[in-house]
Amino acid sequence: MTELRKTLPPLPDRIKTLPLDPRGYPIPWFVGEVDGKRDFRVANQAKRVLAVKKSLCWICGDKLGRHLAFVIGPMCAVNRNTSEPPSHRECAIFAAMACPFLILPKSDYRKPPEGGARLPHALPGNPGACCVWITNSYSPYRAEDSWLIRIGAPLETLWFAEGRPATREQILESLERRLPALQAIADEEGPAAQAALARQVNATLQLLPAA
Repeated sequence: MTELRKTLPPLPDRIKTLPLDPRGYPIPWFVGEVDGKRDFRVANQAKRVLAVKKSLCWICGDKLGRHLAFVIGPMCAVNRNTSEPPSHRECAIFAAMACPFLILPKSDYRKPPEGGARLPHALPGNPGACCVWITNSYSPYRAEDSWLIRIGAPLETLWFAEGRPATREQILESLERRLPALQAIADEEGPAAQAALARQVNATLQLLPAA
């Protein structure tokens, strides 16, 4: 019988109901299967739709309340778009403090197995810092051959890096490293897009913790 990994932060009650993987990590509700086994590299696309339609937590699978928490990288905080549905506040904070990919800045996405699907439109590489963006609204929309989520205005933003509250310097470093991807798109689209991106970046800077 697998034991809970001792290095994890305290588990919220909803997370305690999730099964454990062989390493002792709780397996989020959204994790898909490959050859009959749950595989963290794969997101269950049917659950992605169900989470939106039934207002279910992306991490624990239980019903959501009024407040919706998105675990996003700095670029998603800039453009307020993401591919992952929302979670409970406590589930999102646990993920930001416990997910191996999020807490190890030098880690990278492992290539999904053949036939496995990663979430669409995800930037490659590790963001280094992440944000728990709490809002009370969002709206799905079509994007090329898939769909994304436009996140509502923040009620609260909590920043994390390496499993702990992030410093302003850590977040700025992540922004500086990841921003060229958005800047390249804005440059291609022209002056209006460049100006819009500058406004978005400035608005994001206002959400960072003080130095």
